[in-house]
Amino acid sequence: MNSQGNNSKLNGRDLINVGIYSAIYFVIVMAFAMTGLIPIFLMLLSSMVAFFGGIPFMLFLTKVKKPGMIFIMSVIMGVLVFVTGMTYMPVIVSVITGIIAELVYRSGSYQSMSKAILTAGVFPLWAVGNYLPLFLQREQYFAQRESYGQEYADAVMRLTPNWMMIVLVLATFLCGILGGLLGRFLLKKHFKKAGIV
Repeated sequence: MNSQGNNSKLNGRDLINVGIYSAIYFVIVMAFAMTGLIPIFLMLLSSMVAFFGGIPFMLFLTKVKKPGMIFIMSVIMGVLVFVTGMTYMPVIVSVITGIIAELVYRSGSYQSMSKAILTAGVFPLWAVGNYLPLFLQREQYFAQRESYGQEYADAVMRLTPNWMMIVLVLATFLCGILGGLLGRFLLKKHFKKAGIV
């Protein structure tokens, strides 16, 4: 068995796993992002990603035994949505939520099912960063989407009073938990093999 020092270092296989699961997760993000052309689905985006992304994310957690993997995946998500047209805000949020998710899963020594499910609730909160421009830079946000039309802008405005940001955070967290529970149910053999109980 390797020493603890060696165990804590990420190797090529770890980074490959991060890359593979980041790609899978981002496909889910983009699939639901396309529904954002409909105002109500724009509001549901982070929750849908949290729930349906919970399944591959929980499978990813069976591969995580060292610090850094969850954080890297979180930052990758923030950077990818930035380069595909969003502002820098999701990048900042992904750093914060990535650190929190890392600490939560690590607190269970990477073998706690309850911590895994809690991590599945925290991780998708990076996606809430996509909404920050809508609340903090409304004029700029709608100016960049002028082609969507005034009817779209009015509908989104009606759906996003300031208190809605709190609802989005809570809904995303809860849907992440539900996605984690679903992932646990569907992937029992993988968790047993990984020693996560």
